[in-house]
Amino acid sequence: MTMMTPPPLEPEEDEMLVPHQELVAADAAQPMEVVAQTEAASTAESQPAEDPQTSRFTWTIENFTRINAKKHYSDAFVVGGRVLIFPKGNNVDHFSMYLDVADSANLPYGWSRYAQFSLAVVNQIQQKYTIRKDTQHQFNARESDWGFTSFMPLSELYDPSRGYLVDDTVVVEAEVAVRKMVDYWTYDSKKETGYVGLKNQGATCYMNSLLQTLYHIPYFRKAVYHMPTTENDMPSGSIPLALQSLFYKLQYSDNSVATKELTKSFGWDTYDSFMQHDVQELNRVLCEKLEDKMKRTVVEGTIEKLFEGHHINYIECINVDYKSNRKESFYDLQLDVKGCRDVYASFDKYVEVERLEGDNKYHAENHGLQDAKKGVLFLDFPPVLQLQLKRFEYDYMRDTMVKINDRYEFPLQLDLDRDDGKYLAPDADRSIRNLYALHSVLVHSGGVHGGHYYAFIRPTLSDQWYKFDDERVTKEDTKKALEEQYGGEEELPQINPGFNNAPFKFTKYSNAYMLVYIRESDKDKIMCNVDEKDIAEHLRVRLKKEQEEKEHKKKEKAEAHLYTIIKVARDENLKEQIGKDIYFDLVDHEKVRSFRIQKQLPFTTFKEEVAKEYGIPVQFQRFWLWAKRQNHTYRPNRPLSPHEETQSVGQLREVSNKAHNAELKLFLEVELGPDLRPLPPPEKSKEDILLFFKLYNPEKEELCFVGRLFVKALGKPSEILTKLNEMAGFLEDGDIICFQKSPIPDSDTQMRYPDVPSYLEYVHNRQVVHFRLLEKPKDDDFSLELSKLHTYDDVVERVARQLGVDDPAKIRLTSHNCYSQQPKPQPIRYRGVEHLLDMLIHYNQTSDILYYEVLDIPLPELQGLKTLKVAFHHATKDEVVIHSIRLPKNSTIADVINDLKTKVELSSPSAELRLLEVFYHKIYKIFPLHEKIENINDQYWTLRAEEIPEEEKNLGPNDRLIHVYHFMKDPLQNQIQNFGDPFYLAIREGETLAEVKERIQKKLQVPDEEFCKWKFAFISMNRPDYLQDSDVVSARFQRRDVYGAWEQYLGLEHADTAPKRAYTANQNRHTYEKPST
Repeated sequence: MTMMTPPPLEPEEDEMLVPHQELVAADAAQPMEVVAQTEAASTAESQPAEDPQTSRFTWTIENFTRINAKKHYSDAFVVGGRVLIFPKGNNVDHFSMYLDVADSANLPYGWSRYAQFSLAVVNQIQQKYTIRKDTQHQFNARESDWGFTSFMPLSELYDPSRGYLVDDTVVVEAEVAVRKMVDYWTYDSKKETGYVGLKNQGATCYMNSLLQTLYHIPYFRKAVYHMPTTENDMPSGSIPLALQSLFYKLQYSDNSVATKELTKSFGWDTYDSFMQHDVQELNRVLCEKLEDKMKRTVVEGTIEKLFEGHHINYIECINVDYKSNRKESFYDLQLDVKGCRDVYASFDKYVEVERLEGDNKYHAENHGLQDAKKGVLFLDFPPVLQLQLKRFEYDYMRDTMVKINDRYEFPLQLDLDRDDGKYLAPDADRSIRNLYALHSVLVHSGGVHGGHYYAFIRPTLSDQWYKFDDERVTKEDTKKALEEQYGGEEELPQINPGFNNAPFKFTKYSNAYMLVYIRESDKDKIMCNVDEKDIAEHLRVRLKKEQEEKEHKKKEKAEAHLYTIIKVARDENLKEQIGKDIYFDLVDHEKVRSFRIQKQLPFTTFKEEVAKEYGIPVQFQRFWLWAKRQNHTYRPNRPLSPHEETQSVGQLREVSNKAHNAELKLFLEVELGPDLRPLPPPEKSKEDILLFFKLYNPEKEELCFVGRLFVKALGKPSEILTKLNEMAGFLEDGDIICFQKSPIPDSDTQMRYPDVPSYLEYVHNRQVVHFRLLEKPKDDDFSLELSKLHTYDDVVERVARQLGVDDPAKIRLTSHNCYSQQPKPQPIRYRGVEHLLDMLIHYNQTSDILYYEVLDIPLPELQGLKTLKVAFHHATKDEVVIHSIRLPKNSTIADVINDLKTKVELSSPSAELRLLEVFYHKIYKIFPLHEKIENINDQYWTLRAEEIPEEEKNLGPNDRLIHVYHFMKDPLQNQIQNFGDPFYLAIREGETLAEVKERIQKKLQVPDEEFCKWKFAFISMNRPDYLQDSDVVSARFQRRDVYGAWEQYLGLEHADTAPKRAYTANQNRHTYEKPST
């Protein structure tokens, strides 16, 4: 399936932030300039697959900082493409940029375009610092945009000294190569290949390719078929039955197969389930559950027989006779990709001997610390060898997951006995020949946060490969399945070979992440024949019945234009529904009996069907047409005339149905005598109107249907109820009269809703609200039945009562975002809304969820205060403590420091504190003591408090206070990345680097063996100038007019080996606005 990194939903908005059809104002940016003229403006579909249409473009965006739109498009260029940017970031603190198909809405149904492309932000000062990222994607109606949500930090883009924003102008480059795609929608996989695919259900990621791989191991499929299941099992609750059902459909169906029952059966039926696990975990979960279900059955042990191998972990002392062995089993092997050119290099690394010596000696029993060798060797390999390639790794230098797209080769035939069996343990069984044939290649195309998954499989181990890509199966050659999935780089042809333009190189983001090999000596057993006799009778019957029902529905759908659906409402339906589901109307037509009648049949034939169904003779039936009134109610409007009853069902439907859908809604009127036998319908003149009556019981708060009655439109309603006098002349057929017993005068009984209007108003406005604790936004805590008209005070009072809180003002509520399914970023202010309905409405949707907090002080008082989260760095201890400082909004930084002094441990009573603003491991300012705290934002910036060192208090006229930051170089982008805690350092006039280093080592308490590896550089404009011990540091820090002092600093280059602190920068208000208790 395809899984992209979708631009997240913007809070408070109902649209995806990478839209397809919105246009920005024409004056918001200068039109794009074409650097290399595009070839013929034909569509991608007309280009041959081997001759991609390639174009380069430059988009110069002037007045960049004045763009107010959250998203901004270039003009369309290659094959209807355009660049989409988010100048202030797509809900992240990074510049966001995507390639978008401009004419998506107007393209033919089923369109598809495959493109490799790069996007760049040009460095206008030094070209070599231009940031360029490339990727590839198959664009279609569902995914008409693709790109980078975190293209580059906003702090870098908006910093004029960096060179990306010059004269308020940003220059963006795009380079696009579009390839032709096969027509996805008319392709018949079964007809073309003999195989069918699995449906893309939007959240199953890597599962489809894994299931196809397992299905095409016939021995495994046969074992699944032979697992005992019964006809009473439900597939959604039984993994064996769900898998049997899936495999049967893959084997015998003509169309792609759904996987919903299977995912439900093992509990992975949400998008989150697949996001929180990887393909290896899914494989293990599936196999472990099947292994368990196979116990004490005829297929017990199948999983182990197929997939289980064993290796031995050994430690062998070098100088004494001591050896420790531990045997372990495996179902798959994880092989390193980084630093390995192929599978054999990975196996070499797997069995590589590690020396345990020096500080890392092995403690051998009875021998103490000893030099030793440690390693792994294999005792046996399984018949089906599953190799997980470690394409995804955690990069400790960058503190993030990365995808390894390096070239990595794998052979069609794998010999694990090579070099005299160097992978095997001494006591391994060498009579088994470990020669393997490649069976399947599972591929991931995309980046670390999403992408597309598919598989290349040889179902019979012949030379013919097949690509299983969700619903579609295609024949492929060996080169496509092997070489093209190695990864690495691909070079596309030059656009104009006569010109000296650089070749267009792309990292290949499509590459293998899992390989399945089958041992040659076990091939005949594993690639066995599987036919219907392997499938349980009840399963065949069940699935054939399912198929017949499916065919029946398909036939019904195909013939739908020949039929009319007639929905018949009766008195019985009204009695059943009014007071339960229906209050204001008469009936829900979705819950009444439906008849499917051919359009050409006369209506009298339908009446005969009704007679058979209900036992009501035709002559006693009278049908009424329903009509929608101006007040949006739906009532029986008039009975069918004798002439209409002679028409065909189709004609009648056309007369009565202005919406022109295939339904005809009728009310069946049947009169019953005292003996409850049907009577002929009473004569109806123009004066007679049909009324429906509901009885309200205020004591029970119940409304029920009690019957219908014909009355004279101009007669005196006193025949029914004297109180209806005033309504005479205003009634019509289908009207509803609600009535109740007269209340007892002077009764002491208090009723919540003493009359019909008050009761119906209650029903109309009642709302069950699910309350969740803000700290646990996924879990319902309790529910309350409230009224949409309840005031703010009513709601918090009810919540306080439910929670046993004495003061309702201590309840703070937050509304729900219906689109992101998260709490809104800001809480509801005290009496900030009038009614409950205002709390629940989110754009055009109404939610039934509210989040609550219990504060330690009343909300009005809290709103008059400012809460700041301050990280206090202790002067001598290596610890950071977070303090919440709550003060009146008109307080100053001096007030914050005074309050903090009462909460922290100082090195001496006379110690002075300062407050710093830290962002992305740089110090941006020291807050002046007089600055007001009201406008300080600690949501994105860290507020750090620290003692002012004594050495800084007495600076000489030529001494300097400089910024010192930790950094390392990003090897991929050759850029500096800061990390760790930045700090100030006082440097004296004439002080050398050697002297400064000594003070830094003492301050940071870094061991000698570590500190000797550190490099020191003067960094200006993000460019390092490395220093020698003899260099005078102060000589470098002479300029005082630099843009932001933080852009000149002393850089400490070393690996980030420090453990991550227990605190992080505040990411949302739920952590920083929670009042301290």
